[in-house]
Formats: sequence, structure tokens, C-alpha cells
Amino acid sequence: MKKDVTILLPCLNEEKTLEICIKNIKEVMDKLKYNYEILVSDNNSSDSSVKIAKKNKARVCVEEKRGYGNALINGIKNAYGKYIVMLDCDGSYNHKDIPKFLKELDNGYDLVMGNRFNKKTKKEASPFSHRIGARILSVYSNILYGTKLKDYHCGLRAFRKDKIDKIKLECDGMEFASEIIIKAKLNNFRIKEIDTEYFKDLREKKSHLVPIRDGYRHLKLITILKFKR
Repeated sequence: MKKDVTILLPCLNEEKTLEICIKNIKEVMDKLKYNYEILVSDNNSSDSSVKIAKKNKARVCVEEKRGYGNALINGIKNAYGKYIVMLDCDGSYNHKDIPKFLKELDNGYDLVMGNRFNKKTKKEASPFSHRIGARILSVYSNILYGTKLKDYHCGLRAFRKDKIDKIKLECDGMEFASEIIIKAKLNNFRIKEIDTEYFKDLREKKSHLVPIRDGYRHLKLITILKFKR
């Protein structure tokens, strides 16, 4: 069943925040011209996330192999939308920013990235180690690939499904965030970056991100993709 837009939510045990995120997205999307779906790509959650998604009329696909990248690759594969907007379901991104991303896709861009590093984002939205790590990796990636992006790791981004389907995405972890940009650049995608509002997430638990481990995996991938060609 074809749609104009798929809103893709990777999910791992997000029962505390998933419902409010789905409702917020519907509030925005119902006012727009697009025929859309909300797709929860569940990463084999052990809580009530799947039940909550279905209760709120979101479509669910399950990826049993754990990993941020695995969940998103599965979601992209199962999406019905011409456009895909991906964002976390922990309440850290402003759902009201979604129309700005769709507008840029309508304007002809293939990949639209969010940038959290702007005046709208308060310091308490994320730990200092996360912010400095993301900035360093973004600068390193820009040097290697000639991009001019301030935030390589923003979880709010949008892209054309037909374009993404043509590049081989295979990273199973958090480094997927870097992989999609690098391969888009190497395949001459039109890339646009816009400011997005970022909040401290609504979860009562720790982030799925492990700074040292995931930072190293990003660094390794960024370097390997540059020199394996």
C-alpha cells in the first residue's frame, strides 16, 4: 500500500514515551497534505511497546537482531512511503519540525539532515561527552568527505526511499547514522541540513548510546569507508 510519507520510529523498550510520540506525530501530520503512515520498527522489545504501537494505530515490523541500524534498515525495507522521516521515540525531537524536512524533499533534496547544535537546543538536552563526541566526529567526516554538515548524528532526518534503496546500508549499530550520510555523499545525493530543536529525552532510563564504544564504531566506519574505495 503506497503512501506519500512513512514516519519511521526505531523502538527498543520505549513503553514510557512511545504513545505520546505517536500522538504528537499524528497531530502534526493530520494537518498536512500527505497520505502517511507511522511505522514502528521494533527491535524485539521485552516491554509493552508493540502493544502500545498497535493500540495507537501505528504499523509494526519487528527486527529480532538487536541494534539501531538493524531496526532502521528493517524499517526502511518495510516502509510504504515515497518519503521516509526517521526520528527517535523518546521525545527528544520536536515533532513540529517534521514539515520542514518534508518541504526540502519536495524541493528536490534526497537526504535532509537535522542539526541539533543551534541556539534552540539547551545544554541539558544531552551530556557534554555526547555533544563533544558528535562534534568531533562530524568535523572528521567533513574533512574526509568534503561535506559541510554540523551534525552527522542527528536522529531526525528525512530521505527519498527510492534513493536510499539504491545504496547498500548494512551497519547494525549506532554507526548507521554516519553510514547513511557517507554513502549518500559518495552516490551524489543532494543533501540539505536544517536546524532542529532537541530536548532532554523523556525516558527514565539510560540512553541506548554507549559513548566510547559507539564513538569508536563511528570512527572506524568513517575511516574504512574513505579508504576502502
